Amino acid sequence: MLTTEEIIGTMSGHGLRITDQRRTLAKLFGEHNGYLTAKDVYDYMGQKYSGLSFDTVYRNLRVLSELGALEQVAFEEGVKFRSRCSEKHHHHHLICLQCQKTYPITFCPMPLTDAPDDFQVVRHKFEVFGYCKDCGEGEA
Repeated sequence: MLTTEEIIGTMSGHGLRITDQRRTLAKLFGEHNGYLTAKDVYDYMGQKYSGLSFDTVYRNLRVLSELGALEQVAFEEGVKFRSRCSEKHHHHHLICLQCQKTYPITFCPMPLTDAPDDFQVVRHKFEVFGYCKDCGEGEA
């Protein structure tokens, strides 16, 4: 997981002004291990910044995701965000549906060797959802 300082560095490295709100957003994701919805972030930020709009929060989440500071994952109940994994190489994740602990898949199970010649793949995502050992015992 990226630290608060690494998230801020990513923002400033791409020319974003580091406002107090963005610093607070970076701190939230730098210190939180799990996934957060845009509403979770809005509720947290709204405690400190009255008058903050949901659109502003979502726009910042989208920008941080596009810059690679946050990962965006589509759960059944909606999209959630978390600090990007600090591993530099291409990989995917196993995600526990209960505790949201995330495990890296150390190889790519999607080599995409069958892509047509007239299609250029620029990125892909692959997540596997299930239950970790600790949570799976309660699901059985």
